Amino acid sequence: MKYSYFPGCTLKTKAKGFEDSALAVAKALDFEMIELPHWYCCGTSFSLIKDNVMAFSAPVRNLLQAQKEKSDLTTLCSFCYNTLKRANEVMRKDAEKRKKLSDFIEEEYQGEVKVLHLLEILKNQIGFEDLKKKVKKSLKGLKVASYYGCLLLRPQEEIGLDNAENPQILENLLTALGAEVVDFPHKTECCGSFQMLNSPEVAADCSHLILRSALKNGAELVIGSCPLCQYNLDTRQKLIKERHQDFSEIPVLYFTQLLGIALGADSSSFAFEKHYVDPRPVLQKKQL
Repeated sequence: MKYSYFPGCTLKTKAKGFEDSALAVAKALDFEMIELPHWYCCGTSFSLIKDNVMAFSAPVRNLLQAQKEKSDLTTLCSFCYNTLKRANEVMRKDAEKRKKLSDFIEEEYQGEVKVLHLLEILKNQIGFEDLKKKVKKSLKGLKVASYYGCLLLRPQEEIGLDNAENPQILENLLTALGAEVVDFPHKTECCGSFQMLNSPEVAADCSHLILRSALKNGAELVIGSCPLCQYNLDTRQKLIKERHQDFSEIPVLYFTQLLGIALGADSSSFAFEKHYVDPRPVLQKKQL
């Protein structure tokens, strides 16, 4: 299997461990993620202004590149996935906006490309039962909480990855890897998102509620798929500790990092040393 791959900006900088671990996972599972040539920033967030057609030019240019490669387009970052998939729906369903944008970029695109998150490939193309057979290091005994955030799931009628209120795709992945799934009620709550720019205390308090809930339910690690969520949940633990003296630190990983370990990939490029809370002590304790 071959997929065009849209990395987005953050996976080339702050979230390099996310990209490297995902590519290692693809190699271990015998499929290719081929980086899209001449890709652009997706625009980061989906425009909600009804007459702002130009906001779709960035994601649609990337979708056009995938169409030229004659391949489905996969991505990892929740923001990129949300923006690309929703822009694709607009081009598929809204003839007026499609015409305006096509005239502007001087190319026609009608939403033919299928936008996939890596989780969809793991679930629907690989299959969790077959994935279980490829595990080389069982995560047995490791208690992991799955954090989804906002954009990986919402709006459900446009994204359709999983149930937006009670998602299970990450939990099912963890079960296939042998981990002990920790369910907690804050797994789809907002981490504070871009509030960390002008109101870092607000973002820290949002992240505190999520992490405190995971810890209260017995988690030793938290996994997710959003670089901004990872930043807020991991790096902001310094500020959380200053504001909440009784808070205990907990490592926050990308799901691909844990999956890569389970598949026996070399984790030296997974950038664990760049996490604020180093996950290696917990992993070593579990002989991972």
